[in-house]
Amino acid sequence: MTLRIAFQMDPMEVVDINADTTFALAEIAAARGMTLFEYAPQHLAYNEGRIQAHARPMTVHRELGNHVTFEERRLIDLETDIDVVWMRQDPPFDMAYITAAHLLERLKGRTLVVNDPEWVRSCPEKIVPLDYPQLMPETLITRHKPAIDAFREKHGNIILKPLYGNGGAGVFLVKQGDSNYSSLIEMFTESSREPFIAQAFLKDVSKGDKRIIIIDGEAVGAINRVPQKGETRSNMHVGGTAVPTELTEDDLRICNAIGPMLKERGQILVGIDVIGDKMTEINITSPTGVQELKRFSGVDAAALCWDAIERKLD
Repeated sequence: MTLRIAFQMDPMEVVDINADTTFALAEIAAARGMTLFEYAPQHLAYNEGRIQAHARPMTVHRELGNHVTFEERRLIDLETDIDVVWMRQDPPFDMAYITAAHLLERLKGRTLVVNDPEWVRSCPEKIVPLDYPQLMPETLITRHKPAIDAFREKHGNIILKPLYGNGGAGVFLVKQGDSNYSSLIEMFTESSREPFIAQAFLKDVSKGDKRIIIIDGEAVGAINRVPQKGETRSNMHVGGTAVPTELTEDDLRICNAIGPMLKERGQILVGIDVIGDKMTEINITSPTGVQELKRFSGVDAAALCWDAIERKLD
């Protein structure tokens, strides 16, 4: 299928071609004969009823130091010039992110936007799991210190993290008797007006934080991310190591519970995080792990994404 694809993303020039999921998606698209464009969120515009972007025609190559070639940036209409828009810029999930989702949502019924921006906007990655409390660790969302004090007293060691952060930034393990606890609460409350999230600490994190890739509602495979010695966070952005793993019965139980919801909401590419038998996040903004999954298992999730998109367009 000859398609015109626009990637709304962070700059392609700086991606790691051996790890970046967007690069893998672009590479498969190019191999299938699709025409590629790239633009950043700041190049997106609503202009007198049209959704437009100042985009660069793009060619990708799996060659270190020479992985992308651009033509001159030009104005494109995302309704008439493009068949599929991939919304792939990284969070933070702030008002700029939400505004971009609002604008792309206006293409519904005319240009396919992946993942569906209406539900990307309405499903923050640490909030949408609240619909499945039986699958989560014990969780508190607030900025009210007495509530956090009581939660900590009940559960002992807890995790504190920003509600709209990403990549493991700002994640803290607060142990019983930790003298930094009050300072951490002050830091969170003074740095923003948002509530933040506390969760009971899961000891199984030392064995890894599993990233499960779900394509159009179906689990296709997983990788495990093991934290460095002395580190609680297992995100690859902060030094976690990706290793092979298999889907367990608990993993499949979680995926079967949330898969129909993700499919109904137009979430083609999703990465969920599972520690032990508990789901901690549902990542629908710019999930990673696709290239590692292919290396470990041979499962090409990027190709499966395009298969799902082509079925939708048919």
